[in-house]
Amino acid sequence: MKLISGGVCAAKGFTANGVHCGIRKNRTKRDLALIYSETPATAAAVYTTNLVKGAPLAVTKAHIADGKAQAILCNSGNANTCNADGVEIAEKMSLLAAETLGLKPEDIVIASTGVIGQPLPIEPIAAGMKPLAEGLNPDGSLTAAEGIMTTDTIVKEVAVEFEIGGKVCRIGGIAKGSGMIHPNMATMLVFITSDVAISPEMLQKALSSDIADTFNMVSVDGDTSTNDMVVVLANGRAGNQEITAEGPEFETFMKALNTVTVHLCRMIAGDGEGATKLLECHVTGACDTQNAKIVAKSVICSSLLKAAMFGADANWGRVLCAIGYSGANVDVNRVDVAFRSAKGTIPVCKDGAGIEFSEEIAKEILLEKEIEILVGCGEGPGTATAWGCDLTYDYVKINGDYRT
Repeated sequence: MKLISGGVCAAKGFTANGVHCGIRKNRTKRDLALIYSETPATAAAVYTTNLVKGAPLAVTKAHIADGKAQAILCNSGNANTCNADGVEIAEKMSLLAAETLGLKPEDIVIASTGVIGQPLPIEPIAAGMKPLAEGLNPDGSLTAAEGIMTTDTIVKEVAVEFEIGGKVCRIGGIAKGSGMIHPNMATMLVFITSDVAISPEMLQKALSSDIADTFNMVSVDGDTSTNDMVVVLANGRAGNQEITAEGPEFETFMKALNTVTVHLCRMIAGDGEGATKLLECHVTGACDTQNAKIVAKSVICSSLLKAAMFGADANWGRVLCAIGYSGANVDVNRVDVAFRSAKGTIPVCKDGAGIEFSEEIAKEILLEKEIEILVGCGEGPGTATAWGCDLTYDYVKINGDYRT
């Protein structure tokens, strides 16, 4: 298992592109992205649990009900959510992509991201489809990743290479996500491609299982988006024997998928709106995995703890406070807390009570860009990891005038 370049184009038979078509006013910003498989692919997806859902999710869910898809079309700058004609526009996007690529509309995954509640004009998308498709290329992952960004400050892409049954296989992905990130199914928009041969049922099983420990454990601001979706396409071009059941091959695929999703989780959390630091909470010693997850997520979601990390303040009491209201089955009198970064590790709490530590050393540790919050519950085998970011002045600035 090794990291490679190429993003969503690393897997055999995939090309991608991103262009500016005119949805966004800034002409330097790409706002339309396309990912294309040269051959039909198995498809799996997970969607936001928000009761308010973007029209593209309903259209995509219907399109991949047969477990198949061949392309992903996504626009940024407009979420196509809470619009009377939302489904109609999403279907028109599908038709435009299908006609341009020589496919059926049902072969297209549709996604949108951006402002909620504003009509999405079809004209820019119609005008952009030809140059978008003509520009498809095996090095197009970067431009596609740029095409799905909104308030993101960095491109998010990753790929891995591994072997199944003696065949070289690849999985790659791109993501967007910076704000409105507190998912309970998946997160933001994530598009993953693979050349592994795997049945739709096993692909869906792999994805649904993986997100429980990855995208479901990310939070930036406590807001679950209306358009969150993770989609995986696998076209089988690696030539391995199709994975149709659990076993060593499925486990290898799961490990590769998890490598990709964890990398994307860290990128998303570290690029939270206004963020200056990536926070990673590791919980050990919980009575079971579920309670470990509750603790980790509560700590990473605490606005007070996030603010303390922004100020490099080792205010460990906020960690204990978040654990106390989390609802987890935990004995707070057995909880240990430490902070860790590239500058070292400093224990700050033992058995639920403070211990002496150097504020100067703690501050030096917390001034780093990546901070680990280590929580030991001292009760059992449960472990979990959650990802988040600090809370800064810029988060309010970005969201104070996001629409206008």
